[in-house]
Amino acid sequence: QGLKPLVPTESPAPIFGTSKPPSDLPATESFLGTNKVPDLQKVFQRSDGLPVHLKRGLPDKMLYRTTMALTIGGTIYCLIALYIASQPKNK
Repeated sequence: QGLKPLVPTESPAPIFGTSKPPSDLPATESFLGTNKVPDLQKVFQRSDGLPVHLKRGLPDKMLYRTTMALTIGGTIYCLIALYIASQPKNK
């Protein structure tokens, strides 16, 4: 009689030690799709004088302008809130 061991005495099967993937997983090419990196490298490395954050056209311009508008609006809002908070309250 005695206590049962809390830890199993056998080591589990290695997870990362196998050289081939398990057969129940699908092939990696089926869900990875095509490699778009070379096409994007051509777009971003083109020397056309545009900054890299505006290279992809209209969506980048809209995202940049929206970000700038929110940043400027937030700065103005914070300055107004600080001004209002700095004024003494009238009783």
